[in-house]
Amino acid sequence: MLEQNRNNHKLTIDARGVTIKFGTFTAVNQVSLTVSQGEVFGLLGPNGSGKTTLIRGLCGLLPLAEGAATVLGQDVATSAESVRTHIGYMSQKFSLYEDLTAQENMDFYSGIYGLTPREAKERQDDLVDMSGLGPYLERRAGRLSGGWKQRLALVCALLHQPKLIFLDEPTAGIDPVARRDLWNLLFRLSAEGISLVVTTHYMDEAERCARVGYIYMANLLAIGTPHDLKQMPGVTPPGTRWLEIFSHDSAALLEELRQRPGVRQATIFGQSVHALVDEDQNAATLGLDEKHVLETEPSLEDVFVTISRAQGMAAK
Repeated sequence: MLEQNRNNHKLTIDARGVTIKFGTFTAVNQVSLTVSQGEVFGLLGPNGSGKTTLIRGLCGLLPLAEGAATVLGQDVATSAESVRTHIGYMSQKFSLYEDLTAQENMDFYSGIYGLTPREAKERQDDLVDMSGLGPYLERRAGRLSGGWKQRLALVCALLHQPKLIFLDEPTAGIDPVARRDLWNLLFRLSAEGISLVVTTHYMDEAERCARVGYIYMANLLAIGTPHDLKQMPGVTPPGTRWLEIFSHDSAALLEELRQRPGVRQATIFGQSVHALVDEDQNAATLGLDEKHVLETEPSLEDVFVTISRAQGMAAK
């Protein structure tokens, strides 16, 4: 696992050897990570790897079997209730009241957070302006599109001005335009000093994060900036390099490349094939037009596939 970068910025999360168990089953195993103030931290991993369980542990909703963690300077084991009053949380599933309007949902959560009517009005006005939710305030939440539901959920999670927000797959199931708009909102929050922990399955979203942690089978296998993760030795073994090969028929090219002995692995990326090849391989040896072959760097998907396979082999 890459050594994480502990810097001088104020930490909003400091987890050390966190282990969470359900009976004899270990759902999160010896996870250590930090998140700095204003940082966008991505948490990736397959379904069932422990991402949501780790978040619930950091929120003080699950007890830690081992290790320790502080969130916003407070111990999650001894000050769980206080921690939860200072964080925001968006779950995978839309969790607001679908039979209430957007405005009624905001009013309800303002009351839950103990805001005075004046505080609620000022905070709601600011968040509605930031999110663009104004035209939909009188619409029932259940009738909003996926993207607007997520904006409403984010607004409700921000009403009490948390300094840290956990977002569990916030863009799952929404269209590309809504995804980009939501990420633009997240970057605005980051610029205001709010820390964000985001779980996602989208590699392009992982690229947007300042740092990324990859969890597989309860273990944190890698942590670092996207650039640092791509430099991991196992991703580009000695004597190999990555090529991007363009073709009008990438599927046929993929099958052809997989038969060649100098090609270690290959997969399709849009109209091109992304291939790890022996260092002596080039357009000529591959039987390709030179103008269709470019040297490239590994993607985050390449990183996570490589370390997942290595971990799977080690477990056998």
